[in-house]
Amino acid sequence: MIPPAIDHARMFASHLGEFAGLGAAMLWAVTALLYFQIGRRVPPLALNLYKGVLASAMLAIALAVQGKLWLTGETTALLWLATSGVVGIGIGDTAFFAALNRLGERRTVLMAETLAPPLTTLIAMVVLAELLPLTAYLGITLTLFGVAWVIVDKGVGEPRDREHLKLGVVYATIAALCQAIGSVISRGVLTTTDITPMQSALIRMLGGVAILLVWLPASGRALLPAGARQASIWRWILLATFMGTFIGITLQQVALQNADAGIAQTLLATSSLFVMPLVVVRGETVSLRAICGAVMAVAGIALLFAAG
Repeated sequence: MIPPAIDHARMFASHLGEFAGLGAAMLWAVTALLYFQIGRRVPPLALNLYKGVLASAMLAIALAVQGKLWLTGETTALLWLATSGVVGIGIGDTAFFAALNRLGERRTVLMAETLAPPLTTLIAMVVLAELLPLTAYLGITLTLFGVAWVIVDKGVGEPRDREHLKLGVVYATIAALCQAIGSVISRGVLTTTDITPMQSALIRMLGGVAILLVWLPASGRALLPAGARQASIWRWILLATFMGTFIGITLQQVALQNADAGIAQTLLATSSLFVMPLVVVRGETVSLRAICGAVMAVAGIALLFAAG
């Protein structure tokens, strides 16, 4: 008996959120390596601002071409999205870049991406008084153990000392927490309004840029530090912004709109697995312990949301 032909278009459409989540995870793994190199010359606050301004311009141009740049009648939703951007992009991405400088790509991506889903669940438990089944707490525990296992593993050239390790862990945890808060707010808006994923990404980006325009001068840091005055660095900033922010965040919003929040967050967290072969190709040694820890962390996330 000949099996029926597979309708690939229908299959893709029915799993659009899942495919988008995996696509964003792969792009974020690649751009983490790029931002790690850029971050050696450009401080986190300035880098985040440049990325935000460039990505906002890219998103605005794309929306203008589609005739969807202007939004009306969604003031409350826009304010929530902007708030999501302030937290998730303005604060969260700055913390992520700071963690990259101290932990390197492998540890930072693992912490920021795999801690976000459990943190989201714990926030919901505290704020909404949602009780979880025992398997959910087992998933959280497994994720935390996996992350801890990778953090203490000694990689090539990272971190430089114990103080860098401590600060990196703090920054990566802040990035994960901000990502969790931003994702919850974004999903709430995307599932209750007609705002598209790309429009959502632009509003979030503008919120992030707004807080950075206040934060950067208030901190006394230069708007254009010495490392950013070299033309060559801007080619890499443009490439990383286009891949990880313009495309990556749009795919993240598509995932949050079209897939269950738990599934979307789990797939986005697989960045920690995608980054492993990339650092190996670059010449870094990744131990079996680090690989097992990353797999354990993602397995914990899958268990957490299977219990939901």
